[in-house]
Amino acid sequence: MAVGMLAGVLDAVLDLILPPACAGCGAKGPRCCAACVAELTARPARRRPDPCPPGLPDCWSASPYDDRTRRTLLAYKERGAVTLAAVLAEALAFTAVTALSRTPGARRALAAGFAVVPVPSTRATAGARGHDPVARLALLASRALCALDLPARPWNGLTQVRSVTDQAGLSSSERAVNLAGSLRVTRSATGPPAPYALLVDDIVTTGATLAEAARALRSAGTPVPLAITVAATRRRSKKALR
Repeated sequence: MAVGMLAGVLDAVLDLILPPACAGCGAKGPRCCAACVAELTARPARRRPDPCPPGLPDCWSASPYDDRTRRTLLAYKERGAVTLAAVLAEALAFTAVTALSRTPGARRALAAGFAVVPVPSTRATAGARGHDPVARLALLASRALCALDLPARPWNGLTQVRSVTDQAGLSSSERAVNLAGSLRVTRSATGPPAPYALLVDDIVTTGATLAEAARALRSAGTPVPLAITVAATRRRSKKALR
């Protein structure tokens, strides 16, 4: 059994044996308590990395990647707490609505209809975790947006065409080189279900992954006016820190 699947089984068993606790703060009760839900949804904002890679769409996130948000995302992604997908997807949907209300260009473009496109996990990563966390979030977020009468359609249209090295420890420029040309639109009989794409990922760090995903979609003729993530790391260039 894959490590991620085993973690999910153990998580479910522990929920039956032990009193459930919030993944974000540890308080007894729901897997994501009201205070942590508020943390995830109270601060949607445009958060672009510095330096910003060429081709990065307008980028918004629900929250900075710290404290409760970080622990909640790690529990969902790495420890099989898939029940957290619902609240994380709601945070993504709320972020998308906020971004659209404050970005006239994106709102006009996406009014024509948009595909909600997740950044794909590698097969190895998805196998180890037992699920594709971003694909699940994109699906649930698109359903939440549709419930608000927004023309959103989920579409897993990106795939990896070559392996990449572990991004940890790489600089912004090194990440861009590592990811360049690694994604493409799937060769299927049906293309995107809408004329525009809304990119979804869990975290934006240097922006290299989202920029590569946007490049792949644009090269196939699909504009990408907006990207949304659950969280954004706090990164500044050396120049900005001076």
